[in-house]
Amino acid sequence: MSETGHGAARLLDPAAVRLDARAEGRDDAVRQCGRLLVEIGAVREEYVQSMLDRERSISTYLAEGVAIPHGTAAGKDAVLRDALAVVRFPDGADWNGQTVTLAIAIAARGDGHITVLTELAQILLDPERARGLREATTAHDIARLLRPAEQETP
Repeated sequence: MSETGHGAARLLDPAAVRLDARAEGRDDAVRQCGRLLVEIGAVREEYVQSMLDRERSISTYLAEGVAIPHGTAAGKDAVLRDALAVVRFPDGADWNGQTVTLAIAIAARGDGHITVLTELAQILLDPERARGLREATTAHDIARLLRPAEQETP
């Protein structure tokens, strides 16, 4: 694969996509996201606790049924490489009163998460792309929708 890609799409390993998850609330949903990042070798186990710590101090719920769980600054030492995990909860997960149907977890060393957060916010501000992410049926669809609009191929 010769594509170097940009931002979010290049950080997504298809093995880190779950489209049919169920969660017993926010903490369970965050743990599932974190476990995917551990499984693909992007983070060490302690990063999952860092994600929970972040969520308990500042909610990562964005809008449109989407949350972007990520770790605290203290958790960065547990990040082995920048990566994303995407977990869809078709029945919704209670995120402290908000219903989340899609969680996009971020693992980033340094300040890489800021670029990814900015990209995700731009994608999610487009209601059609946000709906596409929530309704995607394959990891390929998710990766395509995470590309900046100017990089999308018809």
